[in-house]
Parts: sequence; structure tokens; C-alpha cells
Amino acid sequence: MTDDAKLLADLTKSPPASARDFTDRRSFLKNATATLAVAGTTLVAPSILRHSLAAQTESEPMSQNAFVYTELQISAPFDQVPWQRINNAIKAQPGFINKTWLSGVGNLSAGGIYAFDSVVNAQKFVTGYFPEEARGFGVAQTTRVFDAVATREASLDMNSAHYGAKFDQIPGAFVYTEVQLHVLPFDNGPWRDFNPILKQQPGLLSKTWLSGLHTGTVGGFYAFDTIENAKRFAIDYFPTETKALNAAFYTRVFDADATKTASIDMASPFYA
Repeated sequence: MTDDAKLLADLTKSPPASARDFTDRRSFLKNATATLAVAGTTLVAPSILRHSLAAQTESEPMSQNAFVYTELQISAPFDQVPWQRINNAIKAQPGFINKTWLSGVGNLSAGGIYAFDSVVNAQKFVTGYFPEEARGFGVAQTTRVFDAVATREASLDMNSAHYGAKFDQIPGAFVYTEVQLHVLPFDNGPWRDFNPILKQQPGLLSKTWLSGLHTGTVGGFYAFDTIENAKRFAIDYFPTETKALNAAFYTRVFDADATKTASIDMASPFYA
């Protein structure tokens, strides 16, 4: 076991907050479910590179074509994670643009959301560098690759930091979601119906939509003002949507304050 791995041990999880009722949105979700059903049956293959980000705006100085989500199965306070060493190694990875570090609320897992210049370089990262990093810690790991081009319009509409949006305040929490649905192409999905509803969620600052490479799973990376509002969204509100869609889902809540310094060092767009 490495010296870094020895730092990571024996911390217990905190219990989740109690759920609260939310307003029934049956009519909206019924329409959204119908739209997803159509999207899932009309196309069967991804088209990851069908668009180009050649035309960049001033707020988008770098071309991002893929996002990567990672999470290590560790439990350690973030100040015990050797993020300086890891940052230096990740900065040298081909096509890397930025990373926002993640520290799990309750379980103290460590991970990140990354932007890469191409799907090819994102795949190299998740099949080459990252498994070796996890091996060094002696822990299991999770990785996902997403098509950043397909979700650009939907994310811009949600004040996505990954596309240059600025905030009046620094995020206090992040939320990651992924729903077990096949929606390809992404634009066939009901994001235009969902966005107005999501914008009403208490404390939401930003969302970057996610579309799974090859899988067509639908997800998102959210920034919230506080951990309380992030947990309320992930624990209470989000399950009401996925239940109506009859789909399994995955949610994670992260402490943005704990990883601020490490994320700034990695050019995280949330602290620009």
C-alpha cells in the first residue's frame, strides 16, 4: 500500500437527511415520459462527433468535446487527499482542460468532473491514467465519459459554468445525477421541458447536462448555494422525476467548500 493510501481510512458515513414532500408535477412528467419513449425507440446509435465547436465565443476560449466523471471508493477528509501531486499528474494528461474536485458528503469519497478537448483523450484518461491512480490507492473506482457537444445548448440554457456562466456567489455544494435511460440523440429528449422546472429548485446556481458516451444515459452536474439545498434536491425532489419516468437513477452530493483550493488549481470554471 502506498503512503497516500495509508492516509485514507476508517471514517464512518453520516445518515441521509429526511425526505420532504414536493408538489406533484404529473402532467409535466407524463409529457416528458412520452417524449423519452419516442427518443428511445427512434435511434439506436450515438453520434458523438456530429457537431463542431469550431466557433468559440469569448466566454468559451477552449474547445471542450467531452466530460469525465470519476469517483474513488475511499473515505477520507479532503485535506488528507494528496491533491497537489494528483493535480500535477492530471495537468500533463493529453487534452485535459479543467477539473472540479469532489468530496462526498457523508462518505468522504474523492472524485472529479473534468473537461477534455476530445472524446478520444477522455477515453485515454479513463482507461489509462485513472485506473492506475485508483490502483495506487488500492481502491475500486467509477468513471463515466459524456458527450459535451450534444448537451451544449441545453447546458447554456441552465447557466452552465462549463460554458462561461458566472455566479454572484461561490457554490457550496455540487450534485451529480445519472438516469438509466437511453436517449440518443440527446436533443430528442425533453430537456426543453425540464429546464424551466429545474430553474425553480431552491439554491440552484448552474447545471451542465450530461449525455453518456455509447449508453445515451441522461444526467447532470449541478452547482448549489448550500449543501442543504443540494441534499433536498438529490434526496427529495429528484426521485419524484425518476419515479414518473420509471427509471433507476444515481445521485451524489459533494461539499464544494472542501475542494475549493484544489479545484482552483485545476482551472475549475466554478471559481473563475
